This record gives sequence, structure tokens and C-alpha cells, in this order.
Amino acid sequence: MIYFDNASTTAVLPEAAQKMYESMLEYTGNPSSLHELGFKSEQALNGAREKVARAMGVNAKNLYFTSGGTEANNTAVIGTALAYKSRGMRVITQTTEHPSVTDSFRHLEELGFDVVYLPVDTFGHISLDELSAAVDEKTTLVSIMYVNNETGAMQDIDGIIKAVKAKNPSCKFHCDCVQAFCKHALPKKADLISVSSHKIGGAKGVGALYIADGTRTENLHFGGSQERGLRPGTENLAGIVGFGLAAELGGRDLEQKAKNVSSVKSELLKLTELLPDVYVNGALDSPYILNLSFLGVRGEVLLHALEADGIYTATSSACSARLKNKLKIVDLLNEGRGESALRLSFNAANTSDEAVCVREALLKHVPVLRKFQPR
Repeated sequence: MIYFDNASTTAVLPEAAQKMYESMLEYTGNPSSLHELGFKSEQALNGAREKVARAMGVNAKNLYFTSGGTEANNTAVIGTALAYKSRGMRVITQTTEHPSVTDSFRHLEELGFDVVYLPVDTFGHISLDELSAAVDEKTTLVSIMYVNNETGAMQDIDGIIKAVKAKNPSCKFHCDCVQAFCKHALPKKADLISVSSHKIGGAKGVGALYIADGTRTENLHFGGSQERGLRPGTENLAGIVGFGLAAELGGRDLEQKAKNVSSVKSELLKLTELLPDVYVNGALDSPYILNLSFLGVRGEVLLHALEADGIYTATSSACSARLKNKLKIVDLLNEGRGESALRLSFNAANTSDEAVCVREALLKHVPVLRKFQPR
């Protein structure tokens, strides 16, 4: 089996799985309980918090566990906008955000907020000039993701934060770093950062939100004092402990891992020279994601052809209108690039040999499938 769908989810690291299994047997107490068993569980919880925070490069006291990246994004966007609505009702994002962010901003629109959706160019990048022009004295929140989950396009987050703060120093900046965590160094000056466990070899259903000192976020959930009241409910201790170990392991040797993954991506990029009508969608920024369009072949059909060979990928063909909105290249999408898109995403365990196998499989399938699908 070759697994190139790591942007969707990664395989759980064996070490993390073992740690989670042991924790379910060892930490029987509720972390909120006052007795010794509760204290042991609380120590395990805080130990994992320290590990995740260390991998993020932040202070553990500012880190809150959530049910995943989606909840972290919801809380960061909606909670922060509500907390500062007395200062102003303008909030800003981009068209290429994950649905957990864009849907949060749509909810804010329904609440009467003035939402600005910044467009992106054909490479998936926003304009710093357009961003700066959009920020005013009533702007309370800007949310821009670091690494795009569909194309791997990376934003200049440091430049974005600098531009935002230059126009309005009190404006808060949130960064969805789900696809960047344990792959790229995270931004140092963001006010809020979202990450997820299952993108780095941890369990599904666990995430974290960093909230800087001086940043307020209104509660979206109620019913307990866990996570200092921001995220009530008994913590998923086993999942959090696994997340901590996955972050500890994943946070090592980022440069070497990126170099190894780049060799995987390079082998697949050779398809643009070996096959006609193969195009790269978005910028070639992050080595961990590659989005290719194979004109004349529906992405979903190609996905299943590869699956029959034991190769697992992803596609945007089911919602080409969404990809059209994301990439802002209507003319190219009219040529079939949206329906023919295939996303290949990698992790540190993938190899160049696997990439060669996938490349050969595509060289085999694409010409055959093109014969049976009208262009």
C-alpha cells in the first residue's frame, strides 16, 4: 500500500498508539478529580500540553485542547470576533481557507459582522496591499491559513502579521496551522494558532488552540471548568497523551524531513514532462502537498484506478466549483482542471521509491482513461 493522502489524515504512529493504550489502562481517574488518581491524570494531561506547546514554540499555559482543528478554528474565529465586537465589527479572511474557517465567517456575517474575503492569485497567494487596504480601525480579527490544505500554497504569514499590525495594532491575528504543524516552523507573532493531532500521527478527535497573552476569546461551549473554562467537558486524555508524543516526535528535524519529502514531490513533478496536459494547481511552496490536473481524465476516476493498485490519494473533482473559488482561475477550470484535479500529500515516512511507483501507475492509467473520456 502507498498512502499519499496525508493532508486528509495520517496513520497513527505506533509509539503514539502504544502510549494511548497504556494511558487508558493507567490513568483511570478524571483529571478534574481531587483524589490521587485524578492528580495522576492531570499530570499526564499537563505533560502532553507541555510537549505540544514545545513543538509549536509557545508557552504551555496559553494552550487549550479541543476536539480537533475544526473546533479550534471555530473558537478562534467566532469566539474572538464576539469578544471584541464592541471595538468593531469588521473581520477579514481569504477565499482559500478551510471550511471550518470560512463557515465560521459566514456565521459572523449572519450576526451582522462586516466580513471581507480577500481573493488569491493563480498561485493561491493573497496581496499584502489588498490586505493592508482592507484593515481599518474597526477591524478586530484577521484569519489567514499558513499552508493551504488543497494546494500546499504558503502565505507570507510574518509579512501578513506585520501589515495587519501596522494598520491596526489592536487587531488580532489567527493562523490555521493544521497543515503546517510539525512540517514548518510556526509563526512567532500570531495571536491565535490552531493545530490538529491526526495530521501528525496522533489520534483523530484531538486538537489545540494557542491564545496569546492579552487576547480574549468568548466561550462557545458551557458546562464545566476544564481547559480553564474555554472548552468544558472531560478531556480525551488518551488522545491528548498520544497527541503529545506525536508532537514530540514530529517536531524533530523539520529541515531534514522537508528535504526528504521534497525528493518525493520531485519524482511526481516529472509527470508534467512525461505526460501531455498535466498541470500544477497552486504554488509549489510546501513540499508536503502537490495538486495536479490531468486533463481529459476525471479526478475521481483516476483516484479509483490508483486505489485498485493499492495507491491512496484525494481529489477535488467532487466540488470543482469550490476549487474554482479557491484558485480563481476560471479559464483553466473551464478547460477541465477542476474536474481532473488529484491531490497527493505526503509525510516524513513516504519515500522516493513510492513516488516512482505512483508516477509509473499514473503513466499507465492516464493515457488509457483519456481514450474513454471525451475531452
